[in-house]
Amino acid sequence: MTIRVLIVDDSSFFRRRLTEILNSDPQLEVIDTASDGREAVTKALALKPDVITMDIEMPVLDGISAVREILQSQRVPILMFSSLTHEGARATLDALEAGAVDFLPKKFEDIARDKEEAGSVLRERVKAVARKRPLGRTTFSSSQSGNAQSSSTASLSGRSAAPDISSGLTRGALGRPQLSERLGANTGRTGNFKASGQNYKLVAIGTSTGGPVALQRILTNLPADFPLPIVLIQHMPAAFTGAFAQRLNTLAKIEIKEAVDNDVLRAGVAYLAPGGKQMLVEGTDSQARLRIKEDDSPRITFKPSVDVTFATAARVFQDKVLAVVLTGMGADGREGARMLKQAGSRIWAQDEASCVVYGMPQAIAAAGLMDLEVSLNEVASRLITEVKHG
Repeated sequence: MTIRVLIVDDSSFFRRRLTEILNSDPQLEVIDTASDGREAVTKALALKPDVITMDIEMPVLDGISAVREILQSQRVPILMFSSLTHEGARATLDALEAGAVDFLPKKFEDIARDKEEAGSVLRERVKAVARKRPLGRTTFSSSQSGNAQSSSTASLSGRSAAPDISSGLTRGALGRPQLSERLGANTGRTGNFKASGQNYKLVAIGTSTGGPVALQRILTNLPADFPLPIVLIQHMPAAFTGAFAQRLNTLAKIEIKEAVDNDVLRAGVAYLAPGGKQMLVEGTDSQARLRIKEDDSPRITFKPSVDVTFATAARVFQDKVLAVVLTGMGADGREGARMLKQAGSRIWAQDEASCVVYGMPQAIAAAGLMDLEVSLNEVASRLITEVKHG
């Protein structure tokens, strides 16, 4: 089935370029374009596209406002195009909170080594987000400060029980089981979840597409006295991670910061890997620290890489890591999870129904590394139970 795409951008050059790239794939069809947010709202309602690509800064109506209006009337994945600046990062995070499922840099050279690779990345991303239909919008209070708890409500009428869709998170087909457990893990709803009894000294979370809002959902539901340090690996440009960490820190009860070289791991603090660099765990399990290093290796696609951080955590903490692999394209995290598993640590993976893109968790499941498959809505509560042995 052809995926029908509406392109929204105030640059005629960018609209033409993106149209050519997407139309070169027989599975994709650009059905129309819009030059401002108001025109986008009108055409989205009339054409019912499968995916919308959206610029942020536009005349008449900006992209963030357009996202909000479109999602009030229909369920459609929206992919944002953003500038790689601090202000661009803040605006992109606003767009994700408004309901956009993902973002890409507007300069194609920032996502690939050449035009051919950039085109492939764009086409695959559009096809990936087209598979999910958001259910509603989540409103997070971003005016809070001092690590205050966020408030979240689903805004789509008639779907009060739906999960947040700030990143297009859904439960898949209606009537599908919300949680599945495999490989000998405990079964049952959150209230019946039984801790494994394993002792931990670190929680490690890796994610990509759909990750910003998934992380926000988890971290804002952890208590201030969470007893372990947390390392976060999110595929994200260097210009974005600082702004993302700052935003999370204003919403969560725990402390959240962008990791810096030689950070000592402390309980109740989450460390976000800086974009464009690798985050390694070094030292001993009783005195561990983070090393932040440049990485020019062509062998490693992602910077930061979930595999790199997971592998180094396995060497330092052995069987005392609880690793969680969330929504994302590709298989980053699988080999690092393999090393953690061999050392005796436990691996959780997000279930397909609540993922924006099931690639990374699916890679964990297919490799036989998963101890528990869990819905996004249940990750935080189960983390609390597992690490506290409740």
